[in-house]
Amino acid sequence: MKPIVVINPNSTEAVTAGIDRSVEPLRVAGGPPIECVTLKEGPPGIESQQTADAVVLPLCRMIRTRDETASAFVIACFSDPGLHSAREVTRRPVFGIAECSMAAALTRGERFGIISILDNSVVRHRRLVRSMGLSQRFAGDIALGIGIQGLADEDRVLDRMISIGKRLKDDCGADVLIMGCAGMARYGNRLQSAAGIPVIEPTRSAVTMALGEVLGNRQALEEKNLQ
Repeated sequence: MKPIVVINPNSTEAVTAGIDRSVEPLRVAGGPPIECVTLKEGPPGIESQQTADAVVLPLCRMIRTRDETASAFVIACFSDPGLHSAREVTRRPVFGIAECSMAAALTRGERFGIISILDNSVVRHRRLVRSMGLSQRFAGDIALGIGIQGLADEDRVLDRMISIGKRLKDDCGADVLIMGCAGMARYGNRLQSAAGIPVIEPTRSAVTMALGEVLGNRQALEEKNLQ
């Protein structure tokens, strides 16, 4: 079976490794392989609209070259860079982790809050919330003030995430949290335990949806062949 290809659009291999660990529970017998790859042409971190826009062309080139060897694609950056362009260059389904995680959050609570990395990330996320028509279900978005490269500082990052998660819950009315960066994957379980409300890890949400699509299509094909 062709793999689901999960693309980290930044060039930081540690982020890709964290994504790979996060989706490990989704690698199951009988399911498609899950292949996590790094966009070498990407910046060290996607921390502005300019860097998000800059990866669209190389990202689409990578997806185009994998069109025949993948069953689905996941863009593992919370800005969902190039999502709509990518859908134009492949026949395979393409999932963005922000879009998927917000859809997943709606099944877990009434109002979701987002923990971002930097303040300028908040602006991009709010635009996406509005474009998806989810403003009424959106509790708020608060930034850590820590860039991609700083996410490896576990004690500092976890303390900030817990503090912000509790603010979103107690002050903003969030009853589900979304980690607003693929590089936060390692903190999900600890944040959920401390905050006491569900925490959505966005890449895992997107890969779960991709699995459903791929396996559903396989089942439909098998049933058609039996007719």
